[in-house]
Amino acid sequence: MISAMEILERLFKARDYLKNNLPEIPDIAIIAGSGLGGFTKNVKCVKEIEYQEIPYFPISTVVGHKGSLILADSDNKKVIILNGRKHIYEGVEMWEVIFAVRLMALIGVKILIITNAAGGLNENFKVGDLMLINDHINFMGRNPLIGENIDELGERFFDMSNAYNKELRKLVKDVAKKENIDLKEGVYIGVTGPSYETDAEIKMMCMLGADAVGMSTVPEVIAAVHCGLKVIGISYISNINVKKEEGRVLTHQEVIDNAKLVEEKFAKLIKGIIKKL
Repeated sequence: MISAMEILERLFKARDYLKNNLPEIPDIAIIAGSGLGGFTKNVKCVKEIEYQEIPYFPISTVVGHKGSLILADSDNKKVIILNGRKHIYEGVEMWEVIFAVRLMALIGVKILIITNAAGGLNENFKVGDLMLINDHINFMGRNPLIGENIDELGERFFDMSNAYNKELRKLVKDVAKKENIDLKEGVYIGVTGPSYETDAEIKMMCMLGADAVGMSTVPEVIAAVHCGLKVIGISYISNINVKKEEGRVLTHQEVIDNAKLVEEKFAKLIKGIIKKL
């Protein structure tokens, strides 16, 4: 485990690299979840930087996460797209999972749109739905900020009651209504993975009030709020975990393949949000 000072030094080096290599720093950044990197086809790439080119930037090892930072133009509005993320189940430290979020705050990003693939727990959801996250449950057994606080990034103790910014949630719902997109809304529960949930665990999560479950997002949102970023969270429902057919086996490839079901409306929603921000 490295010290808080070492983490900050690595962040500063990554920050300086991006400031020297990006022609512009926009206010908005997007983290693309599993299978959602195809959104890049709907925007104009201004500059692409492979993660390995950025000092100390964690490289994702998961299929469906390309691993590049893209400065893109969406209807004449610039945005950073983080095409891939690090997960705790890859066997890394939490500081690596939240490195990209902290880096976005340090370069001057103000709003973070976090997306993910999630299993549907709400019986009213179906594969291919989009869910606006209005809150989360941290079921990962750890908080990414445990340890020495980095005061340069945020205060030791901070409020999480408006983690998924209420005003921005209203904006997203307005965009969905205008674009005639059926947007669900609910609570995301974060687990470490990499195994999918047992039937008993799914039953428990439903009892806790969760509408979707996934293996990311929660640490990133905690770090984002700590850094003062405003957050929008959107899940694509890649599979349904309730009323699963007997004998049916869930695979990661299914999660990736089902992303094609939401490509068009996901792109329309995100582009609409960017335009209105």
